[in-house]
Amino acid sequence: MNGARVSASSPPTVFTKHMRSIWKGALTFGLVNVPVKVYSATEDHDVSLHQVHNKDGGRIRYQRICEIDGEVVPYSDIDKAYDDGEQTVVLTKDDLASLPSERSREIEVVEFVPSDQVDLLTLDKAYYLEPDSSSPKAYVLLRKTLEQTDRTAIVRFSLRQKTRLAALRVRGDVLVLQTLLWADEVREAAFPALDERVRISAKELEMSASLVDSFSKDFDPEEFTDEYQVELRTLIDAKLEQGDALDTDATFGKAEDDDGGEVIDLMEALRASVERSRAARAEKDTPAKKAPAKKKSSKAS
Repeated sequence: MNGARVSASSPPTVFTKHMRSIWKGALTFGLVNVPVKVYSATEDHDVSLHQVHNKDGGRIRYQRICEIDGEVVPYSDIDKAYDDGEQTVVLTKDDLASLPSERSREIEVVEFVPSDQVDLLTLDKAYYLEPDSSSPKAYVLLRKTLEQTDRTAIVRFSLRQKTRLAALRVRGDVLVLQTLLWADEVREAAFPALDERVRISAKELEMSASLVDSFSKDFDPEEFTDEYQVELRTLIDAKLEQGDALDTDATFGKAEDDDGGEVIDLMEALRASVERSRAARAEKDTPAKKAPAKKKSSKAS
């Protein structure tokens, strides 16, 4: 975008060349109208598995069977219904599409709130917004305003037969829409153990802070991998090569016994943890020593 500023720490600009928009509409605040396209910001990287019969490997398939005539029903012939225990109301696709909120193509800004007031627990699905007009000026204006005021816009819109509440924030050059759970969808955490008074000594708090410091660094998500998916792929490859003769201990190493149990001496555990963390970091930061160069043998004159 012309005039856009990206700092060195900003995420890379999102390219939508190979993504398909799932929704088109307009982001509105006051009388300002920002036409946008909506894209899913995330994707699933899990290895796809399906169910089979463990006796013969046959694929397990599920069918949509009508309980009245016993026939398999295609998706195109399926409607939804509400049953109150006495009566059943069938709602067709046209019925649902006629709802005013479903017909709306507006993402309405309800209010702007301090960003730190958005509870991370309520954040759900993320979407990228792409400007959908010949000039992205209104889009860039809103983005810069959110950046400078450190505010998050709370918006309301409808998508896939649901009214959504969402947080609109900035990620690099892009406006990101992140749906929020409704207040009654977040469970209250009530744990009796937390009602008990616990005495934490200054020394324990100091040692705990030292442990935090020994693990502290800038967060780089690229450093982390989904270990389960990597191991699953290794298992699949090994099984393809060795079949049922696969020895998982030879492939992954024998599992170590977990000590488990509750820590009794908290102070000692903190001290040992700090020492181990510092030693691991020192080892990681120490460059590997190069092997000494071999001396050239002198030629006989």
